Amino acid sequence: MRLIIQRLTKQRVNSLGTPLALLVGLLLAGCAGDKSILDPAGQAARDVAMIWWVMLSFGTVVLVLVTAFWLYTFKRKEVVRTPAEERKIARRWIIGGGIVLPVASITALLAFGVPTGQRLLPLPLAEPPEVIEVIGHQWWWEVRYPGAEGGEVVTSNQLIMPAGEPVDFHVTGADVIHAFWVPRLGGKIDMIPGRVNKIRLEADEPAVFGAQCAEFCGAQHAQMQLYVEAVGRDEYDAWLAARQTEALSSLAANDQQHEPAREAFMTHFASCHRVAGLSSGEEGPDLSDLGSRSSLGAGIIAMKEGAVTHWLKHHQRLKPGNKMPPHDDIETATLASLGAWLETLTP
Repeated sequence: MRLIIQRLTKQRVNSLGTPLALLVGLLLAGCAGDKSILDPAGQAARDVAMIWWVMLSFGTVVLVLVTAFWLYTFKRKEVVRTPAEERKIARRWIIGGGIVLPVASITALLAFGVPTGQRLLPLPLAEPPEVIEVIGHQWWWEVRYPGAEGGEVVTSNQLIMPAGEPVDFHVTGADVIHAFWVPRLGGKIDMIPGRVNKIRLEADEPAVFGAQCAEFCGAQHAQMQLYVEAVGRDEYDAWLAARQTEALSSLAANDQQHEPAREAFMTHFASCHRVAGLSSGEEGPDLSDLGSRSSLGAGIIAMKEGAVTHWLKHHQRLKPGNKMPPHDDIETATLASLGAWLETLTP
């Protein structure tokens, strides 16, 4: 161990370039990723990032100046002044540092911040934007598309939006206060039960983004993730069309191979979960297009063969406290067949 420390010390002394490069690399690593506010992918996010950089720069300047004044007090020579001179100097510091500087600073920051907040508001446009409703639950996301042709489209824990155009998100909470936040697209907004808040976001181009509940909402708050994907308008319209109730009903009803699994679903799960054409439960996530999603449990495990069965068997261990009851009364073979059927629900 002593030899290792000596080598590292020698390397640090002989070459400061490597540690500096590592430090810079670690710092820059935080500037990217699907949840980084420093890697904006829309105009609203760029505005928010600009405010962040301005505030960081301003705060850095203030820190440097205050530190410089603090160090100066240790080195300056003592000067004898009369009481009148002391009061005059004190007034200058009070007026300059206590009134002028804060007023000028706050005014400058508001000049950057207010226009940005204004652009995030869902103000009237010449052409009404797409509206997507997002409802926060403990601990999953319900996503509704009320403007879809042919009727409302409902999905869970995934949000598909058109790229290159503004989208108005109407958000609310079903139980406690949550917060809707897609860091690379813009600011966060509270989801309050009994109230609908609105925010306008836009993705520059097709991409996948990470989203997260940004308000502590219970034991599994950190495990409440949302998959967000921006796609072209044609692909978006096709995605909605494939999830119309009529299309999904045909998908669920015409699969004779999984008839026993459907019967088990109707017996044990239909009162809580909706599958288009079979059940209308609203207590838990809509499962009509479950097989097309990227994950289960709002980001807990990746969607792959056997994932649904694994979730049904171990959901309380994977996400303790979720509202789905244990399935100890259901045979393992039945859960396996049920999981296999649910994975086929892919429009």
